[in-house]
Parts: sequence; structure tokens; C-alpha cells
Amino acid sequence: MLSKSLKAMRVANAGVNKQAMRSFSSIWGFMEPAPADPILGINDAFKKDPNPKKQLLGVGAYRDDDNKPYILECVRKAEELILAKGMDHEYAGIDGIASFKEKAIGLCYGADSEIMKSKRVASC
Repeated sequence: MLSKSLKAMRVANAGVNKQAMRSFSSIWGFMEPAPADPILGINDAFKKDPNPKKQLLGVGAYRDDDNKPYILECVRKAEELILAKGMDHEYAGIDGIASFKEKAIGLCYGADSEIMKSKRVASC
């Protein structure tokens, strides 16, 4: 009995989803699709290549001779510092990290520059 109800809900939801997609596509129907991302295309080409000796040097990680991710020593040291300082691996919010932005602006314009003192620079 329960499985029949779930099946009925799936059928009903499928109709709603199709209707929503028709509405969505008609609103945006005038737009051209964005071109394929060339960097991600490297991964696609890698997956399609049958050569057993291929190496993926695109997005994500360096690989060793067994095609396993190779972690650079500098990355290992950076991870150790992160752990030692009690930091986390969370991504920054959309606006970035305030202290990093402040230091980056100082690096670009000079920490004592007039543009820094008058706070006429914005960053994200």
C-alpha cells in the first residue's frame, strides 16, 4: 500500500517538474547556452582517452605513477600550520576574509597610502 502511494507521489511530482521546466525554459528560451569550460574539458578528454599511461594534469590534483593524487610537500606543511593554529578548512564566504582583503589592498596600494587611509578601496 505504501509503495503505491509513493509511486503515485513520484508520478504527480514528475508532472509538476515537467511543467516547471517548460515554464523555466520559455522564460530563458532566448538565451544561448554558455560555451563549455575549456579547463573542465581537459578532465572530459582525460576520461575519454583509453591510453593506460595517461596523466591528468588538469583540475584538482597532481598524480603519481599509480594515478593516485600526489600531495606536494608545501601543501603538507600548509596543512600542518593550519592544524597547529587551530584553523579550519572552510571556504570563505562570498565576500572573502576581511583580514586577507585588507592585507591584499595594503600590498597593492601601500599600507600607508592615502587611498587606504581614506578607505576608498573596496574588495571582495
